Parts: sequence; structure tokens; C-alpha cells
Amino acid sequence: MDEYTADAFVNRQEPVPVIAISGSDSPSSDPKGKRERLKESLSGSKDKLKEKLHDAAGSGSKDYGYSLQDRLFAKLLQQVIPQEEVEELDLPPDVRSSKYINRPSFSLPLMTNNFRRFNARIGVVFVFQNRLERLLTWRTPTHTLSLLAVCTFVCLDPYLLSVIPLAAALLFGMVPAYLARHPPPPVSSTHTTSYSMNGPPVAPPRTIKPAAEMSKDFFRNMRDLQNCMDDFSTIHDAVLRIITPPLNFSNEQLSSTIFLFLFIAACLLFITSHLLPWRLFCLLVCWTAVALGHPSVQQLLLSNHEEHLAPHKRTAQSWLDAWISHDIVLDAPPETREVEIFELQRRRGGHNGEWESWMFSPAPYDPLSPQRISGDRPKGTRFFEDVAPPRGWEWGDKKWVLDLASREWVEERMVQGVEVEIEGERWVGDLAGDEEAYEMHPIGKGKAKNWEDGGGNDKMGEWRRRRWVRMVRRKVVSDTGSIGG
Repeated sequence: MDEYTADAFVNRQEPVPVIAISGSDSPSSDPKGKRERLKESLSGSKDKLKEKLHDAAGSGSKDYGYSLQDRLFAKLLQQVIPQEEVEELDLPPDVRSSKYINRPSFSLPLMTNNFRRFNARIGVVFVFQNRLERLLTWRTPTHTLSLLAVCTFVCLDPYLLSVIPLAAALLFGMVPAYLARHPPPPVSSTHTTSYSMNGPPVAPPRTIKPAAEMSKDFFRNMRDLQNCMDDFSTIHDAVLRIITPPLNFSNEQLSSTIFLFLFIAACLLFITSHLLPWRLFCLLVCWTAVALGHPSVQQLLLSNHEEHLAPHKRTAQSWLDAWISHDIVLDAPPETREVEIFELQRRRGGHNGEWESWMFSPAPYDPLSPQRISGDRPKGTRFFEDVAPPRGWEWGDKKWVLDLASREWVEERMVQGVEVEIEGERWVGDLAGDEEAYEMHPIGKGKAKNWEDGGGNDKMGEWRRRRWVRMVRRKVVSDTGSIGG
């Protein structure tokens, strides 16, 4: 295995650290175990990786040397994962449209090749991350103070922001490139004269190359990449654990309080933002953020937190809970509505037959209803106890109540061909014109009746129904979070 790849940006210093947050169940919290597992996996798969990995940058072709197993697995995934169908258009292709951009579907060999290429070139990000970490943690105090000086000038004069990209290109791009072509003499040189920058270049220009596969730089990038993925997952979960409970209205009183404060602050800033010394605020924030990275300051803050803030945390929490419960009142009752069910009965045995309980249906099944005309049976349940409230609702009272205003719901629905009882059990029955109506015909298959002609006959037809009502209210989801998150 090669020691390093020349002219490649790779973090060859200490590995990118893994962030550990209290209460996190990250599997990478034990660095010793992680290193041992990495050594075991690398020692066991070294020969296998040598056979499969290759330099895709130098191949210059689309054939990446996939094994038969990879090809079969890719074909299987293409059958399982459907490809996106693109609508065919008769218009000429427009290269500016995003529809004609090459977007290959998921492929395991392509994913593997892209990961190798990405890992060989991601070292510059880890180098920048490592140097930024050294700056913010005061590894070299003079460098950190220089950063603070630059931040001070930028905060006091924001127009200097336009100079930073140009100065960075000169100091970190052009000057190192020139020194690479005109290197100074070695320290052990016997020349006593001063070094001159004049003359032709004595070294080839420096080019940035990806890290060679199976080199230590390649595996250093993999190490830093896995640590960054763990850092992102840990920070993502920690941010959601802290921010989500107060803001997602799981505790409506706390979320309403935060909403009220944010609304008032937004209104005040909308009016007074031009009066605030933003340059001074930015300067204080910059110096405070950099100062918090100093180990001595961190130790001082931790000791003061345990000594002064921790004992009063519970007192402040109880005061906040009491204030919110006293001043933020959410007394809106849940929404209530009235639901109905129709008790249907059917006559057996002709004119003098007895009524038989048939079904409890959400529709009255009147003579001119679509179900009745098409010959469908009424839909519902046979027993009163099986009637359930609508989804998302619950019963608001204990029992059903018979609707005594039967004429009103008949007139509201414009039901025709029925006889209404205004006293007694409030049945609404079908009208029949002759004895044939009392025979047990299949539902919807009987002879059609002229209901206007039979309106004066007091005979009742095959079906009758009455309406029951009951109150329901919205289900209330109980608060699972306490005030303060």
C-alpha cells in the first residue's frame, strides 16, 4: 500500500473528530472500538478490494470492469426499482430544459464507481475542515488572533467582504503555485547568497490529482468521510430533539408562548431595525464565538454552569411553567356535530303483516333514492350497538335520541311518496296504491308506482324508517410533552 499520493489534498493530520452529545446513541462514540473494527475490516478485505477497485479516472471508458455478480445484482435492482417515465413530446429537444439532462436511474455499479471517484477527491474538504478546527480551537494563538483581526475589520467595515475572495485567491492559490515553480533552495545548501526569485522556473507546475486507490490517503478520506456522516447524523438528531418539541405544538401552551414572543420581536425589529448598531452586534458575536473555542474559556464556563446555573435551573423552569399556565389559556372546546342514523323496517305478510327490523343505515332508503331505483340493498349494520362514530370523532353523549321532528327532515331532503307520523313513534313509511305493493318483491324489482296517484291512500308500503340523532365531538390528542420541552 502506498504511503501517500503526491499532489493530492488529503487530511494527513489527526482524523476528523466525531461529535459526542449526551444522550446520543451513536455507534461511533467509542473511538477505540471504531479503530479496532476498522483495522479488522481492512485487514480482511484488503485482497478483495485489490481485485475489485481500479482507477476509473485513467480508464477513459464506460466499462468499469464489473464482476458478473455486480451485473446480475444491478439487473435485479433495475427490475425492482421502476424507472421514471418521461412524457414523450413532439417538440424539438431543448438543451436548456431540465427534462433533457441525463439523470441515470439507481445502479449499484455506478453508485460504487461514483463513490470511489468522490472519495478520491473529497480530501480538500477535510483539509479545510481540519484547518478551520485548528483555528477555532486556538491550536496556534497567533493564527486565531489574525482571524479575529480580519473579522474585526470586516464587521466594522462590511464593504471589505469583497476583498476577502480576492485576497484568499492570492494568498492560498497564486502564491503557493508560484512557490511550487520557484522553490527556495534547501536549508542545507552551501550557498550564502540571498535567494532570488528571478530566472526561469526550476520545477514543474503543481497539479491537483485525486488520491490513488488502495493508498493510505484513499483510506484516510474514507475514515474522515465516515466520521463526517456520523457528525451530521448526531447534530441532526440533537437539533431536532431540542427544537422540534417547543415548535411543533405538541405542547400548545409552550408553542403559543414562543409564537407570541416571536411575533412581538418581528414587529419590533420591523420598526426599529434601522436604529440598532448591527456592526457592533456582529463584532460581539464574532469575538464571543471564537473565544468560546478556547479550552480555558470552556473550562471556566463549565465550572460556572455547575456552580451557579444548574441549581437555579429547576426554579426557573417551574416559574416559566406557572407563568405559561396562568397567562396562556387555551380553552377552546372541541368541535361538536350531530350525526344521524336511520332505522329501517320491512313489512312481511302483506297488508296485515308485521314489521321486521331490517337495518340501521346512514341513508333513509326512500322510494326515489338511487339505491332503491337501481335495486341495491340498503347499506348499514343490523344492530344499534355496531354503529360507530365517524373517523376522527368520538361520542359526545351516552345514547341515541329519537328525532321527533320527522316532518322537518322529510321536507329538507324533499322525500316524496311517503307518509309521516307526527305522533307516536315518528315512522316515515312508503305509500302504496294497491295490494300488490304489500307482496314481497325483490328490492327494486317491483312494479313502478305513481306516488302522486297513491298519495290519498292511507295504506303503507313495504318500507318504513325513522331518524335517530346523537352528538359527536372531535378527538383531542393529549399533550405528550411537558412545558419547556
